[in-house]
Amino acid sequence: MVIADLGCSSGPTALGAVSEIINMVNAKCRKMEGHPSSPKFMVFLNDLPGNDFNGVFGSLSNFQKKLTEEKGGESCSCFIAGLPGSFYGRLLPNKSLHFVHSSSSLHWLSQVPAGLDDKDNAKMLNKGKIYMSMTSPNEVINAYKLQFRKDFLLFLKCRAEEVISGRRMVLTFMGRRSNDPTSSEDNFYPWELIAKSFNSMVSEGLIEEDKLDCFNVPYYAPCLEEVKQLVKEESSFFGHRFEAVEVEWDGDVKLSNNQSDEHSLCKAALAKGERVAKIHRAVVESMLERYFGKIVMDDLFQRYTKILEDHFTNNPNNSTMISLVVSLIRN
Repeated sequence: MVIADLGCSSGPTALGAVSEIINMVNAKCRKMEGHPSSPKFMVFLNDLPGNDFNGVFGSLSNFQKKLTEEKGGESCSCFIAGLPGSFYGRLLPNKSLHFVHSSSSLHWLSQVPAGLDDKDNAKMLNKGKIYMSMTSPNEVINAYKLQFRKDFLLFLKCRAEEVISGRRMVLTFMGRRSNDPTSSEDNFYPWELIAKSFNSMVSEGLIEEDKLDCFNVPYYAPCLEEVKQLVKEESSFFGHRFEAVEVEWDGDVKLSNNQSDEHSLCKAALAKGERVAKIHRAVVESMLERYFGKIVMDDLFQRYTKILEDHFTNNPNNSTMISLVVSLIRN
């Protein structure tokens, strides 16, 4: 069974999804009539060439040991290889994959949307913002929509060449509830708060205003209908399942106005703000550092932490985002 995990990253959870997939296949085999042997697994771990694949490979011995333990001491034949490259292009030979998994990756665009990568144009169009917002003009909204459309159709086209007919892809990535990409209830909001942190530094002369005005993140959170329409348009895959799942910004329990007292609510908000800031920093710092420089990062995320703490104190029920779960079967 040949598996590809696209956007595997390099942290301690890089092999988590692969482990779950293998365990599920092994469990399925045990339940089948005649108890057929589990297949041999060939797993390709994909991420951009700059990813720390050595860090992933360093954990393989523990990974193999855990697989053996979970199989009751029986050896599990699993072969793993790194696959550097962009998943917005071809990665493997035709009809070579049985299963494709991708988590928390497809909301990242291949580039800053066309028109927003031009410094003069970007400065004029999306001043003081780093992503779409309620005040962004239609040109900005449409640029983001068009870039996601181009990227996602290309992703589907490339995977259609690589996935065997009847086999499956399971994709999870950030999305939104509303068809309106600037709706205040949706998950562009963390970007708004990061932009607020940047703007406070601009007001103190720590970052040049023009530099901020020219920066836009290569990120887009689509609504479920957009994804369904693009899958239908590309036509190589059958949409088996589409779901929008509400998740906390930090994966923890939701704050509540019904906390026992104001002090406990404030304390919980402070802890949540710090957790969320650390999580978001781990995800976006390298991208921000390349543009704004390492020297401002500590200050930026200290401000972001404080803004998050204030946000969660004043809006304890506004701390969720939407994750899209998409299951596709190759026609």
